Order: sequence, then C-alpha cells, then structure tokens
Amino acid sequence: MKTNNLNFDIAVIGGGSAGMAAALKASEGGAKVVLIERENRLGGILNQCIHNGFGLSYFKEELTGPEYAGRFIKKVEESNITVLLNTTVLSFENEYVLNILNKDGLQQIKAKSIILSMGCRERPPASISLCGTRPAGVISAGSAQKMINIYGKMIGKNVVIVGSGDIGLIMARRLHYEGAKVLGVYEILPHPSGLKRNIAQCLTDYNIPLHLSKTVVEVVGKDRVEGVIVAPVKNDFSFDLTKKEFIPCDSVVLSIGLVPENDLAESAGVNQNPITNGALVDEHLQTNLKGVFSCGNVLHVHDIVDNVTKEAERAGENACKYIMSSLNTSCPFFIKNGFGVRYTSPQKFYKGDGILTVNFRVSNIFENATIVVKTNSKEIRRIEKRILLPAEMETVIIAKKNIEEDIEILIETK
Repeated sequence: MKTNNLNFDIAVIGGGSAGMAAALKASEGGAKVVLIERENRLGGILNQCIHNGFGLSYFKEELTGPEYAGRFIKKVEESNITVLLNTTVLSFENEYVLNILNKDGLQQIKAKSIILSMGCRERPPASISLCGTRPAGVISAGSAQKMINIYGKMIGKNVVIVGSGDIGLIMARRLHYEGAKVLGVYEILPHPSGLKRNIAQCLTDYNIPLHLSKTVVEVVGKDRVEGVIVAPVKNDFSFDLTKKEFIPCDSVVLSIGLVPENDLAESAGVNQNPITNGALVDEHLQTNLKGVFSCGNVLHVHDIVDNVTKEAERAGENACKYIMSSLNTSCPFFIKNGFGVRYTSPQKFYKGDGILTVNFRVSNIFENATIVVKTNSKEIRRIEKRILLPAEMETVIIAKKNIEEDIEILIETK
C-alpha cells in the first residue's frame, strides 16, 4: 500500500499479544486503527512458545502460545483493523506522525493517538559481565527456544542454565524433552526469579537441580564451550572463589532477565521508570505525552500473557476515550512505593469514582505479611498474604471514592 500519507485514529506499534488486544479493543470502540508489526506475522513471542499454560485466566482453558495468539489473529483478520507486517517504526514526531519503513520504502502515518506495545528483549551477556573467551555454545534462553521450537535445531547435549527466569525454566524442561542433560540452573539471587509453578513443573518434576546464591563466573572453551566455572555468591554479591568448581558442558543458556523494548519511546520523549525500564504512566496507561499509551511487556515485564491482554484492552479503550476527549485527567494524585515495594504501575491516578488497579512487585520474600494501602490520614485497604515473592506480580484493587490525596502501598511484616 504505497502512499505518502496514511491517516488513522489510533496507531498500535507491536503486533504481539498486547498489540492485538489493544487494537481490537480500540476498533470495537469505533476507532480507525492501524496495527504495525516488524515481523512477517502477528503473535510476537507466543509463536515460539509451544508449551501449554496460556489462557487459563482469559479464556478459562489451557492453550499453547500459538493457540493463544491464533485466537487473536483470527479476530484481527475479521476486524476492520489495517495490519502492516514487515514494517518498522523508525520514529514518531509531534502531532503523532510515524515514520515507517517497509518494502514500499519510507512512508508516514498520521494518528490521533499511539499505543506502544513493542514487548521486551533479553538482556545480553555483557549485562552480567560474563567472563570467558566467547566460544560457540553460549545462547540466550529465547534464542534457544526459537532454535528448537521454530527451526528444529538442538543447541547441545550437556547444558548449564544461568538464571532462573521463566523462559530459562521452561527451556530446562524443553531441553530435557529433547534428550539433553540439563546439569543445573544457577541463580545469583537467594530466591528464584521465575514463577513457583514453573519451578515445580519444569525443574522439580524432572529432577533438574536449582542452585540459589550460586552462579557462573567464567565460561571455559576456545572454539566451543567446554565447561563453566561456578562459585557461591556472598550477601554483597561478590563471589566466593575459594569454593569455585568446574562443570563440564557444551552449552550455556542465559536466562538473565528481560528489558522493555523502549528505545523508540525514549527517543520520542516518553519518560521512563528507572526500575522497570518501561514508561511512567497514569491509571489510563497514558505516558507523559498526551495521547501516547503503553501496555504489556514494554510497560513492565508481566508474569502471564492473560494479564498482558487485559492491560492492553484497557489501553485500547482509553485511547478511544482520549480521541473523543472523554478521558478524565483532572486532579491527579500519586502512588508512592512504601516499605517492601519495588515498583508500582501505574504511578498516578485521578480523583473520581470507579476503581484503581495497581500492579506491583515486592523487593524481597515476605511470609505472613500484609499489603497495606494508605494515605497520610487513613488506611484504605489491608490484604493478608501467606507469602509474597519478587518473581510474582501482585495486584491490588482500590475504590477511588473519597480519596483526596496521594496513596502509599507498603508491606507490613509480623
């Protein structure tokens, strides 16, 4: 579709689970929507996640990643949404002019509102200062997943996994299925980074050892990985090299965290949260740039795709309200991180009726604790929790009625 000008109400950048859900909700609200995806098909990372466990909350049934994506792809195809595949957004300017590049060359799209839903990327080896001679056989968990699930290629026979993020845990099980020996998962923190269910279903069920407060300090090998040196991690995160040991292996899988894909947003002037590396947003998921919304893993890394979808639908609905000038942004209040709370999303809300949904992560493991929501003058909510884990996102729903000041979310321990 070669043209110099493409005009839409709402432009959605990123065609994964968040982008499709946001675009569909915006289209249902009567907006003229364009959905822009740089890959050759919609679905994002779901296309390579062939394991089940998706859709339990949203669809009330268990699906694989491609099945979950397929349901939304079908809805998009049946809608009035314009889909641009193999298209990269290079930048967007004032008045929301998007510069895009595809097979037809450089073009411009003009929109009244933009929804950012670009997902996240894996942290590179350099982010953990991994020592060694850079031999073949060191690969990120997501790349390993793509190699095996999409291209049908094994990465090795004896594997060590660095980091206990969910993708790494799932790949431990997948590698076991494919006949590899997973020698261990090494986590620098004193607690797992992935969900409890993935620890149980991917490691415990297959007798794959998890080593907490222990990590790989060096990769050994010239042309191909020959092994790794592991060592315990002290409380100050230095390594106890007096207890280091050599583990022979031919492959190292890195599951060391995800980073929201926010280079485009940052270059456009969207304010970023230094904790999440995602945008700072209000309760409508609107950034500091009016009419620009952020949702899904580009906002903050979620645990499950069902929550990504629900959040993105809110972004699509609120983008429609914005272009119709019916979005309430009067009398703002702020959400403060109290004791034990690492970050919250959103960071701002507005006076009025209705409910406020706040997602947050704790900074440590807390047992028999209480989530407390309060203002300077009164306590609003108390929620008793048997356990709170940094790996699992918490959600608190607050009635906004009668809130006249900033609120604070904190953890009380007994």
